[in-house]
Amino acid sequence: MNLRHVLVLPDRDAAEEVAGEVVDRFGLPEEPQLVRDALAGEDDAEDAQWLVVVEDPGGRLDATELDGLAAAYEGWLEAP
Repeated sequence: MNLRHVLVLPDRDAAEEVAGEVVDRFGLPEEPQLVRDALAGEDDAEDAQWLVVVEDPGGRLDATELDGLAAAYEGWLEAP
């Protein structure tokens, strides 16, 4: 089972910190992908969220723990 978890964070700094923590906490072989996601209808770069895309090929990562990690940085785990 190949899962992909998407954590939504309020800014790039938070996304970078979460990406690093995910690698350390779960022992991932590579850092998750960071993606800037502009909010619909917003032209201002300040209104962008950042996504941390975590590949989970074995389906072994705990979604509750990922959500808690994102929440610590004022973010959340996007529902599949």
